[in-house]
Amino acid sequence: MAANKRLLILPGDGIGPEVMREVRRIIDWMDRRRMVTFDVSDDLVGGAAIDARKTPIADSTMQAAKDADAILFGSVGGPKWDTLGFDLRPELAILRLRKELDIFANLRPAIVFDPLVNASTLKADVIKGLDLMIVRESTGGIYFGEPRGVETLPDGQKRGFDTETYTTNEIERVARVAFELARKRQNRLCSVEKANVMQSGLFWRQTVTALREREFPDVELSHMYADNCAMQLVRAPKQFDVIVTSNIFGDLLSDLASMLTGSLGMLPSATMGAVQASGKRHALYEPIHGSAPDIAGKGIANPLAQILSFAMLLRFSFSMDEDAALIEKACVNVLGTGLRTADIMGPGTARISTNVMGEAIVRELDKLAA
Repeated sequence: MAANKRLLILPGDGIGPEVMREVRRIIDWMDRRRMVTFDVSDDLVGGAAIDARKTPIADSTMQAAKDADAILFGSVGGPKWDTLGFDLRPELAILRLRKELDIFANLRPAIVFDPLVNASTLKADVIKGLDLMIVRESTGGIYFGEPRGVETLPDGQKRGFDTETYTTNEIERVARVAFELARKRQNRLCSVEKANVMQSGLFWRQTVTALREREFPDVELSHMYADNCAMQLVRAPKQFDVIVTSNIFGDLLSDLASMLTGSLGMLPSATMGAVQASGKRHALYEPIHGSAPDIAGKGIANPLAQILSFAMLLRFSFSMDEDAALIEKACVNVLGTGLRTADIMGPGTARISTNVMGEAIVRELDKLAA
């Protein structure tokens, strides 16, 4: 099966290029063993783009992203660029991609693989079998709302301010993605906000409730305050199936959920837009672990989140469910042999490098495809 799909790879900074190299191994393997060929191009973002082009993301890169069928993103940022100021941050690359591509629904799964049950700081009976999905709104809310800034008050003090704001359409479209995902899973959706103290939170709750009554009466809908949700994720995370929430709460809760699995280095994500009239849907896939500058260049980063992000790409953008499942199974099988990168070490396991983990995944793919 040939797949002439345009794939844009943006490795970025820190450990991004290191873990992305292991994905390229798998792309090459698919070309050899699965007869699947992608039209792959690479470009610079974040600090790497600042160094080369004086901007976190060039207009030409932005156009390549718009033309691509899917984007595989690494990570951006690091102390090297911390002094450049707010308007020249590496992170502006991902913010611009989200905004201009209008990719508003960030999907962050939190899955505990059986071989890693003991890697979590929580008790095994609390997290064994965990499989939940957080859907985070990613182009609105307090990260993009206006007015925002820093002003000087009449008495000489300064005041910093940001605005939490959502429209009906912004809430409905991300909630619709979450409802549709819930239908394919356990048919349960929990909407999270702070309706008790925030007008925008109350509006969020009312809007999601009305949407459910109109379009998704078959889906079980519950509501929860964000602070309680954080507590419940640690206390009894398996009560959740799909969670939908705002930009800032999704940012916080998805990182918390990631640690239920034992490591940020294990979790992929997808950020998706609406289906266009042509059938195309802009989508960007990335690990949630960030650039990890403290371990960059040491060859010890965990590439599994980047590899699993590629599996999500195959499933959601290219409808290649069988290939996605094959990659995911290879990852679980390798972990089952006791091979571990430093972040997921445990008793009786063997520590390996980024490169060796990538090699092990490819070897396992060979076995599974034999």
